[in-house]
Amino acid sequence: MAHHHLEETTLLEYTAGALPEPVAMLAATHLALCTDCRSTHSVLESAGGALLEESLSDSSQALSQSEGIDGIRDAVFAQLDTPQPDPIDHSRNSPGPDLVIPRPLRDYLGGGLDDVQFRRISPALEVVDILPDYPEISTRLMKIAAGKAMPRHSHDGSEYTLVLDGGFSDGDVSFHRGDVAIADEHIDHTPVAEEGTDCICLAVNFAPVRLTGALGRLLNPFVKF
Repeated sequence: MAHHHLEETTLLEYTAGALPEPVAMLAATHLALCTDCRSTHSVLESAGGALLEESLSDSSQALSQSEGIDGIRDAVFAQLDTPQPDPIDHSRNSPGPDLVIPRPLRDYLGGGLDDVQFRRISPALEVVDILPDYPEISTRLMKIAAGKAMPRHSHDGSEYTLVLDGGFSDGDVSFHRGDVAIADEHIDHTPVAEEGTDCICLAVNFAPVRLTGALGRLLNPFVKF
């Protein structure tokens, strides 16, 4: 059960089809793992449908006979026709050898965790880049070695990290499967993967990570992540 969730404004934007694809993918994957956010999303969808129906009804009364309700209905649905991740298949979300990755993310990766070819960044970190067509947003599947710490760092923009397997601690807060950690330029931290199991995460960054601390500041010109 997830304990750290997406913000309600993010869920609202997801429901409206207003999120960039990397964040929409992360949101869909979180919804596959989080019953609370699925319930909120369902309520938002129902409310949005009711508002749309009311808007169409009001608009039809104001139209001239020549325009017709069909034209307005087509126009409204054209504005809402933003591609969304595939519908969530909840039957495939239980952890297992090939089911660590929920369906929305599996569709982007082309398979489960066993099919992923990680790229080694450091002894503690391996990554797979996703959605290269969005160069302004870094989207990665990450594997943090059990018991290992990420370098101390901050951010020049927002970061969303969704835990898919294992877990990590960030100060006094722990994150496990289904949890979302949200960071920004005000946070300077050193996440540490829990002992025993590698931590598998989906991370979406709106700006490169910026290493901090004395050594990190020296390495920044040579390390891009």
